[in-house]
Amino acid sequence: MSREILIQVQKSERQVAIVDNGHVEDFQIEVDRYQSLLGNIYKGRVESILPSINAAFVNIGQQRNGFLYLTDAVNPLLDEEFPEPRKMLDKIFKKNSPGDKRHKEKNVRNEIPLKVGQEILVQVVKDPFGEKGARLTTHISLPGRFVVYMPFDKQTGVSKKIDNEEERQRLREVMKGFTFAKTGGFIIRTASLKQGKRELLWEARYLYKIWTLIDKKSEKEKAPALIYEEGELTWTIVRDYLTEKVDKLIIDSHEEYLKIRKFVESRIGRQMVSKIHYYKGELPLFEAKHVAKELQKIYDTHVYLKSGAYVVIQPTEGLIVVDVNSGKFKTSASPGEAAFMVNMEVVPEIARQLRLRDLGGIIVIDFIDMVREEHKRRVLDALKRELFHDHAKTEVYKISPLGIVEMTRARTGKTIESISFGECPFCDGRGRVKIG
Repeated sequence: MSREILIQVQKSERQVAIVDNGHVEDFQIEVDRYQSLLGNIYKGRVESILPSINAAFVNIGQQRNGFLYLTDAVNPLLDEEFPEPRKMLDKIFKKNSPGDKRHKEKNVRNEIPLKVGQEILVQVVKDPFGEKGARLTTHISLPGRFVVYMPFDKQTGVSKKIDNEEERQRLREVMKGFTFAKTGGFIIRTASLKQGKRELLWEARYLYKIWTLIDKKSEKEKAPALIYEEGELTWTIVRDYLTEKVDKLIIDSHEEYLKIRKFVESRIGRQMVSKIHYYKGELPLFEAKHVAKELQKIYDTHVYLKSGAYVVIQPTEGLIVVDVNSGKFKTSASPGEAAFMVNMEVVPEIARQLRLRDLGGIIVIDFIDMVREEHKRRVLDALKRELFHDHAKTEVYKISPLGIVEMTRARTGKTIESISFGECPFCDGRGRVKIG
């Protein structure tokens, strides 16, 4: 078993591949022409409030105003007289629902927890997309490797993915030592499994220190202003993916290699530094590690499996369509068993392609029709298992009588394809050119 993180640095972009036994399991890319705002914290100014859609538009100094749901509008920069907004707005709408629409909107406008011109601290949870501005929240979180600090939320807990009750109890005991934080709450991340008390306390203190600096800067700056920048893709990958399960992290930039070593030694631990390697071969790193061809396939519409079956992945403006086909799949089994076998085979590849391409939003998967309810249940369970370790939040709904599964995958930024490619000037993105 071998698990590696490959980081290929070029003049205007950085590419990261997570490789498990020679098989690419995850892929991320960052280009200079498209800088992600995800995780950035801004001091913004409320430009307009639309009670009809329960939202506000906030100027954060970008090309388009950010979008903030009113139910997310709570932090110390807001007026203290307002209660927790989600419960309050539910009460307001319920109270005014039978009456006149204009009367209802007037009451809501008078009681919502924001005012036009008000300054507010917000964090980007979804990058600008198309004509839409960044999606914002006031529930700010500062993620570390082992711990997440939430300065405005009182909740404290352990990641649900840590299912060992004895380990969960140990981590809860460690968290009792986080008394240095005057406000907010902490979440223990999955990577903290079997980590010592000293490491967890150190990082919790570090995150709290970062927050105190953010808090002080937010008081001095005038909106709109960038208060805190999340950082480059390389640092995020090292923070979130460099675990005990990784054998090597290989990077082809000597400058970045030295920075990563220093970062890992100070933030993660000296024991992890030996995993970091500088690649200085003549071939590009991805070619030398035999992953370049596999990565090129993530831009293809058709994905073929060894059995001859294949899936067609077609993004549209409103949703992603995934079509399962038996292709050249051959078996002596009955048609019903054959359909089940193909569907089970493509499930891991579908989950993998969603990660590699970073596809999000509404996703519709058209499996081959199955008659037996047991087959449908097993295919659905298999899909949920494969999506469990996805870094993006997913939700899968019941399989329909036609074999169609509807699911959602959280979209926080542009897809890999949209970052790497532009629209064709000859066919206007249709993928076809008129003949004659």
